Amino acid sequence: MILVAGATGTIGRALIPQLLAARADVRVLTRDPARARALWGSDVEVACGDFTDAPSLARSLDGADRVFLLTAPGPTVADHDRAMAAAVMRSRVEQIVKLSAYGAEQEDLIASSWHRAGEEAVIATGRRFTLLRPAGFHSNALAWTPSVRAGAPIEISTGTGKHAIVDPRDVAAVAARALTSNDHDGRAYTLTGPAGLDAHEQIAILAEALGRPIAAEDVTVEHATAKMRAAGAPEAFVAAVVQGLTFLRDGRASAPTDDVAAVLGRPPRPFAAWVRDHLDAFR
Repeated sequence: MILVAGATGTIGRALIPQLLAARADVRVLTRDPARARALWGSDVEVACGDFTDAPSLARSLDGADRVFLLTAPGPTVADHDRAMAAAVMRSRVEQIVKLSAYGAEQEDLIASSWHRAGEEAVIATGRRFTLLRPAGFHSNALAWTPSVRAGAPIEISTGTGKHAIVDPRDVAAVAARALTSNDHDGRAYTLTGPAGLDAHEQIAILAEALGRPIAAEDVTVEHATAKMRAAGAPEAFVAAVVQGLTFLRDGRASAPTDDVAAVLGRPPRPFAAWVRDHLDAFR
């Protein structure tokens, strides 16, 4: 039995079909059982729970052998990971696969510290573990959809900094391998696409696939974070974004790794392939 936390998000929706194809018994942890049942029907068990509700975590783990741990990005990552780790230590769970973040080992990044604390909590359980540290996702380009459809310029706050973005389907495939075998215990994988791309290059690939030009406008980090504050984003999150944008602008997330290929036995999908498969979203 595999418990999947984060089952209705981008990674979870790509992961669960692969686990079912591998004939695993799957249970999902969610605050919205109706949504989970709409997605998966009777193919999975549904456990209603929340990381802030310890008894609900205990119930969700009853009878589970393995856990896929995905917590929503933000300052609560560490607390939520610690809560699950504590619940695991009171259960029979044998393995945790944690979705972490690119650069979690970096000591100078706020967002990395959230995930690093979560990784430490997972390791401290004494159970078998695998850490997945993906770069940004190809699917983050969906944030450009309103601008593309309206013909408005896409605002770029990362300059010409390249980012080795990865297809979320590849991340889910690596997670599925780790959850259904014992070959990846104690490993930390940095998951990237085949090449670093800056936002202008991504937009050019999207424009070519659509067959029409897409306008782009470079903006400052200050401009981007001012919009976040105006939208009510917590200051701790804004501070992390400032660091993250600077990290990307400096090209510190540009180097691809071989980890996807090492686990899956094939190269990671390029951004152009993801665009082709999701082009209707931009039309």
